[in-house]
Amino acid sequence: MPAVTVRTCVYPLGMAGAPDAPTSPIGVRAVVMGGGTGTFTVLSALKHYVTDVTAIVNMVDDGGSSGVLRDELGVLPPGDVRQCLVALSSSSDLMRALFTYRFPPGQFGGHSFGNLFLTALEMVSGSFEAAVEMAGQVLAITGRVLPVTSTDVRLGLRLPTGEETIGERTIDETVFAVGSRPVLFLTPQAQVTPTAAEAIQEADIVVLGPGSLYTSLIPTLLVEGVTDALRKARGMKVYVCNLVTKPGQTAGYAVHDFLAEIQRHTGDEQLFDYVVYNTAQPPPELVRRYQASGEALVTWDPAALAGLPIRALGEPLVSGVAAEPDPHDVLMARSLIRHDGDKLARLLMRLYFS
Repeated sequence: MPAVTVRTCVYPLGMAGAPDAPTSPIGVRAVVMGGGTGTFTVLSALKHYVTDVTAIVNMVDDGGSSGVLRDELGVLPPGDVRQCLVALSSSSDLMRALFTYRFPPGQFGGHSFGNLFLTALEMVSGSFEAAVEMAGQVLAITGRVLPVTSTDVRLGLRLPTGEETIGERTIDETVFAVGSRPVLFLTPQAQVTPTAAEAIQEADIVVLGPGSLYTSLIPTLLVEGVTDALRKARGMKVYVCNLVTKPGQTAGYAVHDFLAEIQRHTGDEQLFDYVVYNTAQPPPELVRRYQASGEALVTWDPAALAGLPIRALGEPLVSGVAAEPDPHDVLMARSLIRHDGDKLARLLMRLYFS
């Protein structure tokens, strides 16, 4: 694992005399890659432990509110970017609530105000990156939110049968044959933005996930230049494995299976230094609700993990509180079982200072 340089520190977690939480952020630059609720959870907690945090967001989303706006107006997908902006916002509760507000059923039903705001900014400014920067100023974010690419890109999937599917939303609903491992690709091929590539290379900590394996995490890594930036990165690189499996796609996957799919698509078994995973049980009622939908908690195989070329670390990381979906979010379902952001952030800090 490449050496990392610590610039300043209040209290490395685990040191004698360290408080339960730092009284001020420590001097570490962090990058969180992916999108969706998993990235939101990590950013919301990690911003309290580092002085410089950057979210690098995938641009293949074409479902829900983002998909409607993308299809009707030709804009880049704002949804995951909006969530990252809200996660990093130091603005008032009212402003954060405004950006997450979803309109009730009707002509704008299911759309969030933040998505509409970002879309309007992009159309006025002519640049999605400029729109994100301006929205960040409005929300007074602590850090940066960067699209991984400025290309209007779509996600593609090729099954072993040769059948191809285009579109993140359609792929998200595709059922694979048991044991089938698809090949994901981008169309057209997208190039990482120079700003995102530089952020990855200069970060002290790079975090991928948690998030949907096939429609969020791997698509981020498929953008040309991303894996090269990760290989050149001087900091610690961590993959955070999902909490639950997805029926018809990752059913039966253990931790090492998720990692193997990332390695297969990047062609690099040592792109990351660590894989971290949850070992705790969520509340039984939540588990039963997931099982009713064919989803299950991700398991781990100690022997398989011991044979990995990177370090694997399991800890209790699941939140004990259910994340209830927004009843106005009629365009997309949301997960209920979430990581405990603070536990995950503290684990990342311990790894960094170990």
